[in-house]
Amino acid sequence: MKKFRGVDLYDIDPLLSDEERMVRQTVREFVDAELLPVIREAWEEGKLPKSLVPKIAEMGLLGATIQGYGCAGMNSVAYGLCMQELERGDSGVRSFASVQSGLVMYPIHAFGSEAQKDKFLPKLQKAELIGCFGLTEPDFGSNPSGMKTRAVKKGDRWILNGNKMWITNSPFAHVAVVWAKVDDVVHGFLVERGMKGFETPEIKGKLSLRASDTGEIVLRDCEVPEENRLPKTQGMKSALSCLNQARYGIAWGAVGAAMGCYEEALDYAKQRVQFTKPIAGYQLVQNKLVEMVTEITKAQLLCLQLGRLKDQGKLTFIQVSLAKRNNVYQALEIARTARDILGANGILNEYSSMRHMCNLESVYTYEGTHDIHGLIIGEHITGLAAYY
Repeated sequence: MKKFRGVDLYDIDPLLSDEERMVRQTVREFVDAELLPVIREAWEEGKLPKSLVPKIAEMGLLGATIQGYGCAGMNSVAYGLCMQELERGDSGVRSFASVQSGLVMYPIHAFGSEAQKDKFLPKLQKAELIGCFGLTEPDFGSNPSGMKTRAVKKGDRWILNGNKMWITNSPFAHVAVVWAKVDDVVHGFLVERGMKGFETPEIKGKLSLRASDTGEIVLRDCEVPEENRLPKTQGMKSALSCLNQARYGIAWGAVGAAMGCYEEALDYAKQRVQFTKPIAGYQLVQNKLVEMVTEITKAQLLCLQLGRLKDQGKLTFIQVSLAKRNNVYQALEIARTARDILGANGILNEYSSMRHMCNLESVYTYEGTHDIHGLIIGEHITGLAAYY
């Protein structure tokens, strides 16, 4: 299999540290050697290639930015580059790592007790435990504050009732970070596999993110001990801060999917001969390739500055929304253009562009839809909320 050479039209690599480039190269080689050879079969089967999970853990990609507890403690740019390379392989595999890191390990680290951190984080880092994040409900996606899931205190236990939908990793997760209302205030709970009243049925029939295990969380008088309540959560603000972590990784990941599609289209166009020469020699195709590499370059620069701001403690959720919104939109357009350049061959599973295109339709929607991120930014620049 041909090794990925990278896309860098603006000489961005020198802006990265030696460590950041080294981490990226490690994950890049893993994707080329181990992920890409198995992803087509996994996507067809509709399952995460779980044989890769221990290797992802060994590279330190789970909870990568956390200090201590066996975690790698890498900076935000290095972590972003890891997500970029994983999604160059497949959005579903990046989603697994992103959920484990940003939506499970982050809230335990940020809002958990020391006992909870010591119990869960080292095992989550090693992938001895797999986690999921339960916020979205069947009737409440873009409006999570409307959630119906409730928690009621009963002695030294909490009784949870409700349903969560579109939950990455839930069918095989050992622990779920579940958000529920206590009266009108949102609290976080760690619900473990085997607790009474906890079920995670799988969602079937997906045409997108097929190499990802997606399901529901069903809570029916689910009994959760007080020691499993996240003690430092502060209402919906805490849940949304987790989404900010995940959206950061998505912004980088979309660049990886776009680069994979661009390289595939470029290589194909240089080899595919029609009429008198390779189609890369025709103006229409060249213009498409130029648009693709232009948007990739802009997205790379957005991500790099986003990561630097995050490491400086200056990052805002507005900046994350802008990067997630832009980069996923452009990656989806690039995937569609790549499929177009590949012609009829573009619909075959031996090429990756249509798989990326299908996956990105979900990435475009989850962790805040394209339109909702537009409204988040719109409120910031006008001072007027337009959600309702």
